[in-house]
Amino acid sequence: MKNPRRDLANALFSELLMADQLARNRLSKVLPKGMELSHFGVLNLLVRLQEEMTPAELARAFHVTRGAMTNTLNKLEWAGYVHIRPDWDDARRKKVAISPAGRAARDAALAAITPLIDDAVQRLGEERVRQTIPVLRSLRQRLGEEDTI
Repeated sequence: MKNPRRDLANALFSELLMADQLARNRLSKVLPKGMELSHFGVLNLLVRLQEEMTPAELARAFHVTRGAMTNTLNKLEWAGYVHIRPDWDDARRKKVAISPAGRAARDAALAAITPLIDDAVQRLGEERVRQTIPVLRSLRQRLGEEDTI
């Protein structure tokens, strides 16, 4: 038996997954040499929040395991993009802050991807993009809730 709501949900998620794959592929190609999307995401968040975060907070923000975040942070630290220091209030934890080199790398990455994003907005039309953002934001927030599934 046909289920229109399920068909709609399947179509929505098929489009989202394919758009995500294509966007990641295109963005990966224009990022500065050696930078991965996960690196850009962490640097961008640290710039936006303008505060230190723990690796666990970063892992939660990106919905990845602590091990995956540790791997990303180790690469960023090796590149000189972040500083990782002990948490002076709790020696069991660490704090992560973006370095001046990390801010410059994030800015370079943003400059590299901006033409790609601008082109997409121009082709789709600014008004359609404006109308789509609240829907995508609501979907992201819903999917980000702990007991979504």
